[in-house]
Amino acid sequence: MTHSLTGCQGELVNKDFNVHIEDQNGNVVLNKTVKSQSNGFIDLWLPRDKKYQITIEQDGKKAESELSTFEKDPTCITTLQLM
Repeated sequence: MTHSLTGCQGELVNKDFNVHIEDQNGNVVLNKTVKSQSNGFIDLWLPRDKKYQITIEQDGKKAESELSTFEKDPTCITTLQLM
């Protein structure tokens, strides 16, 4: 999916999320608290042509997923659901 900064709106606006990302070799790429923007999205930039395991936690709920940054991969991930 291609994200439109003017047309997309996430549910959790200006909230803190604990984000942990590891590359396919188990190296930690990111492990910090990130605040969602006024559109409810978290803006993350990851190196191209790699696979990652991402864990996002907020208010006792967690979402885990694999994502990748190859040429044909989506640049906007909207399928992670905190449970």
